[in-house]
Amino acid sequence: MEDDYFSIDAILAENQKIGCRFKIDIPDMGHVGGGGERDITTSNTLQLPIWMVYTVVLSDWADMIMPPAFGSKVRNALNAEPCSVRLAGLVGAGGLWYGFGRTIMEMLDEKREMSILLTNTFRKRLVEVIDQAQHFAALGPAGGVGPAGDSAQSFREGLDGTERELFVLAQEGSKRMKRWYEEGEKARR
Repeated sequence: MEDDYFSIDAILAENQKIGCRFKIDIPDMGHVGGGGERDITTSNTLQLPIWMVYTVVLSDWADMIMPPAFGSKVRNALNAEPCSVRLAGLVGAGGLWYGFGRTIMEMLDEKREMSILLTNTFRKRLVEVIDQAQHFAALGPAGGVGPAGDSAQSFREGLDGTERELFVLAQEGSKRMKRWYEEGEKARR
């Protein structure tokens, strides 16, 4: 994902709300979280957009609450079997789980654990993404029917936005390779 101001992926990844638990009282700002209270009081928890969380957390007014998409339940599932987790459904907004994770990681004091989670998940799922892309490029538009196709279909539906882009690129590359090979076969005859 790009750090470009005009990047659609960056905009979508930052179009999330994150819970914050306030450490101080802030008068006349209760409306910020969309609530009906006049003031923000110590230990209030509000859902704020990411762009606002940067300021609130870095100013030490509040602590960020880890979003459920990166909570212990999801981390345990990813450590057990990354391909079984539907990343697209965890974050909404186009399913940019990796982009959202990278944004969250930038706000953490200890970035290493999040970095390892994102990297390991990507590496382990990439093999399956490329394998399925090549398989479906070979089968053509009618591929993936039957009981074996159900789990493959489920995996593809759960792909993160980045993984979907890689799937399309790998599929196109496989089709081009097949076309090149077939043209070479015709020339040798």
